[in-house]
Amino acid sequence: MNALRRTFRDTAETIIAAVLIFVVLQATTQSFEIDGRSMFPTLEDQQRLLVNRFVYSRSPVSTMGSDGYLFHGPQRGDIIVFQPPTNSNTDFVKRVIAVPGDTVDIRGGDVYVNDVLSDFVIADTDPRRFFEYPIVVPPNEYFVLGDNRIASNDSRNWGYVHAVDIVGRAWFLYWPVKDFKLFG
Repeated sequence: MNALRRTFRDTAETIIAAVLIFVVLQATTQSFEIDGRSMFPTLEDQQRLLVNRFVYSRSPVSTMGSDGYLFHGPQRGDIIVFQPPTNSNTDFVKRVIAVPGDTVDIRGGDVYVNDVLSDFVIADTDPRRFFEYPIVVPPNEYFVLGDNRIASNDSRNWGYVHAVDIVGRAWFLYWPVKDFKLFG
């Protein structure tokens, strides 16, 4: 009888632990499939990412973290997934080029952030005409670009990404397995 109780208790503990792990993973991560070529060559169409939703958690107490974040907000170079301001039902994935307070200027195909040529831009960048450059990124807003500037629908088309629309930061590329890649 004692062995039966132990087996039952061990099984119950295993099930409870598995459910807790499942709930934590569901709350802190999200799978995301790349749709299109806007982030090529970093990310390709139909690859799959795991997105860390926890890293940009907002603090209910304004004194914790900077700008209301529990840990830190998005930083220049982060690849983020967000709800686009275009009323699309599909989340977008882009690279953060500038954070609140940064000055962005696009001239001669180059992107300058705070008068320094951006390290994260690898292609000629057409300024398009949503903004009159240079611009200063407002509080709680982020300027994002796709790595494939020609094929990207990004801040140049529709403006900034608001902090509350950010789902999370790309954590790692897991599919196809041969392309596995860890991000920041």
